[in-house]
Amino acid sequence: MPLTAEHVLDRTRLRILDLAPGEDHTIEAGDHEWILLPLSGGCEADCLPAGAPEPVPFRLHGRPGVFRAVTDFAYLPRDSRTRIRSATGGRYALAGARCERVLPPRYGPAAGVPVELRGSGTCSRQVNNFAAADVFDCDRLIAVEVLTPGGNWSSYPPHKHDEEHPGEETALTEIYYYEIAPHGDHPGLGYQRVSPSPAGKTDLLAEVRTGDAVLIPDGWHGPSIAAPGHDMYYLNVMAGDGPDRAWLIRDHPGHAWIRQTWPDRPVDPRLPFYRAPATTGPAGAEPAAGRAGTEPATHRTVHPDRTVHPTRPEDADR
Repeated sequence: MPLTAEHVLDRTRLRILDLAPGEDHTIEAGDHEWILLPLSGGCEADCLPAGAPEPVPFRLHGRPGVFRAVTDFAYLPRDSRTRIRSATGGRYALAGARCERVLPPRYGPAAGVPVELRGSGTCSRQVNNFAAADVFDCDRLIAVEVLTPGGNWSSYPPHKHDEEHPGEETALTEIYYYEIAPHGDHPGLGYQRVSPSPAGKTDLLAEVRTGDAVLIPDGWHGPSIAAPGHDMYYLNVMAGDGPDRAWLIRDHPGHAWIRQTWPDRPVDPRLPFYRAPATTGPAGAEPAAGRAGTEPATHRTVHPDRTVHPTRPEDADR
């Protein structure tokens, strides 16, 4: 049976699916929209929208691993039913958000993913904006990937999005899912900080490893700290109830000044880890280069039960 981990937070949901070669998994979308995102390996998916006579087939090329390449992906609408299968096996994220509108199933090519370098110096990181609000159309879901070189801080300065202030801030709950590069046979680690904000009481400092997730209902979040020698990857999954699908944030007033230093410092020369490919195959089809293999076993460890739930002061004894 496939190994799955599920993390649920208000409107936002994340499933991590680990398939052995030849295994398959079926997802009933329910009242959520989903994006199927390969983390390692390729897959095929047949998405049957509600009321449709035939499923929409997708063949995702995937990638060897999150530190190796941008990936293509598939959008699965609410009320659909999708069977996912992989001949070679791999690991897949299903990023979801409770939604109202029914959009058509769609293919997202790797070549269409904007790769952004953000920050500078030890605050440098790479952002793969595959489902950013202004990049890929969803009803509620916003999702991006962030890669941070070992020793750097990302999600910094600490910021929040837990209140609705038109044009300034949108209220979004968020899930972080991590993969940390090992050093040889030694697994990597990092740290995640979430601190109380005027609108929330979340207070958390967590050690994170490959397969961990942190749930962020509110609060200032950041930094995400990559231990020296261990590059950090995280997938951000966000959604909210507000009138606009937008990622509008407020920086922590005690740390926002750090942005003013960035123009005077170079971006970390270890970035980018990679760029999006220049071309891709036809929509829904696997590119001609062939299916990506799975990444080395040192990146295959998943801890499906390690969800780091925020600790509030009133729950500190639990």
